Amino acid sequence: MTDVTDREIWIAVGAALVAIAVTLGVVLALRGRRKPRIASPEEAAEAAERALSGFDTQGAVVGADGGGALAVDRGGRVAVMTRDGARIAVREVPWGALRSTAEGILIDTGERKLGAVLVAGVDALDVRRLAPADLKRLVPHLGR
Repeated sequence: MTDVTDREIWIAVGAALVAIAVTLGVVLALRGRRKPRIASPEEAAEAAERALSGFDTQGAVVGADGGGALAVDRGGRVAVMTRDGARIAVREVPWGALRSTAEGILIDTGERKLGAVLVAGVDALDVRRLAPADLKRLVPHLGR
């Protein structure tokens, strides 16, 4: 048997600390690559109510990929949301900005920075369920 010296113990401790630091760095780097998501309809509704004065959410839906969401309030207003880094960017849009596509509901925000937001996996029926019952009265151009 060989005797372990104090110097060898300190080298082993130092190597273990370096290995832990490298592992932690790799985990944080891989975690940072994940695109942030909107986690739930409740999170989307809360963001809309915080961002838009007087917005009283009736219903909200989040896309299958968590990249986009929309909420409808009791007065027929529509809010679209997407992640902007750590925060959720919220914009009010007219009903006419919503368009049904094969991928989901595409919402044209009319802003260059935010662009078009896709609420993936959501269809027109899902949106109709969110809308107030008297939507045609609230949004006259839909009754035409």
